[in-house]
Amino acid sequence: MANQQRAVRSRDALVRAAASHFDQDGYAGTSLSQISKSAGISVGGLTFHFKSKAELAEAVEKVGRADTRAALERVRGRPGPALRQLVDLTLELARQIGRNAAVRATIRLERERPGAQPWSATWLPTARELLRQARDDGGLFGETDAEAVTALVVSLVSATEMASRRPAGPSWSVEGAVALLENTWRLILVGILADRETVGDVTRWDPVRGAG
Repeated sequence: MANQQRAVRSRDALVRAAASHFDQDGYAGTSLSQISKSAGISVGGLTFHFKSKAELAEAVEKVGRADTRAALERVRGRPGPALRQLVDLTLELARQIGRNAAVRATIRLERERPGAQPWSATWLPTARELLRQARDDGGLFGETDAEAVTALVVSLVSATEMASRRPAGPSWSVEGAVALLENTWRLILVGILADRETVGDVTRWDPVRGAG
């Protein structure tokens, strides 16, 4: 039992170290020796758990997607209209991007590793479902193009991820990114809500008094 627990801890440490390096240095820029050094585990110990860098990348992606699905479940468990849940979904993704190295690494690996599953495939079906529900519930302005809104959601989340990769400094923070994203939604919703008086229900924002 002790050996099994030690093996699990070693594997987790390797995945965390790999996520950090893939996030910061990319797939091509990361070596197994770098990962083993950061995890405090020998290269031999690393290859006992993972036979290749590709296998390690797949393990990181698995964690990144699992954490993303958990975030989706939290959002879907909240009460409120579908459009509110869609806004919350993007805000939760922004938090994951800002705070979770495995999620950021999964997004970067998608771009740099041939055959990697797109990270958006983890959450985009839920976003589409929420938009369909919002339309069925009468929450969208009648002429709103759901596919255009879907593309907008992808762009907003992608922009958050790209902004998070700027050099560290006071110009970017998780809290600031989430606030900016919600402010952007407030501007967008005035154009797509069927009943503009309900903007506060969707964004928890009073258009007269400002943010609530």
